[in-house]
Amino acid sequence: MITIALSKGRIFGETAPLLAAAGIVASEDPDKSRKLIIATNHPGVRLLILRATDVPTYVQHGAADLGIAGRDVLIEHGGENIYQPLDLNIARCKMMVAARPEFDYIGAVQQGSRLRVASKYVNIARNYFAERGMHIDLIKLYGSMELAPLVNLADVIVDLVSSGATLKANGLVTVDEIMDISSYLIVNQTALKLNRAGIQPLLDAFSLAVSKK
Repeated sequence: MITIALSKGRIFGETAPLLAAAGIVASEDPDKSRKLIIATNHPGVRLLILRATDVPTYVQHGAADLGIAGRDVLIEHGGENIYQPLDLNIARCKMMVAARPEFDYIGAVQQGSRLRVASKYVNIARNYFAERGMHIDLIKLYGSMELAPLVNLADVIVDLVSSGATLKANGLVTVDEIMDISSYLIVNQTALKLNRAGIQPLLDAFSLAVSKK
């Protein structure tokens, strides 16, 4: 049995055509089902439906053989014992720094001022500002990131931005771009060694599907 870890929502929606190209179709729509283990048309393949942040953990510890996770999630997780063979080019967005329009971010960066930064992506934020020699006070939040600058909890936030509509609705603007984000196919290294005959055809099918996009 090959187990693939996925998350609901946008990632699953954009993954479904790639799975289909590999000959795998879920027996149920995860967004409509309460099941956490979903069978497929392939008797030797099943899907685990997880929180996006948990996908690398299941793959790392061998509870799933493969998974699909965003670059942001993988950086925050650390990626131990995880092989990342393929950028799927799905669920694309950007990791950005955002602030109130009146905040002088450029001046703060040039002067080496100490910034208060709110984010749930603490490793990404810490590394980004450290590379620029910036001193920061890092405040970890799990949601409603846009609120932090509005109530003076933080000077800036580090967060994923897709359309930018949420930032605009809350009166924030992007002031710096950290990196492009997309989702990657990830594989447990031990599983690949022990079951290469079963897993490698899936990797090849995903690679071919991505090349045709």
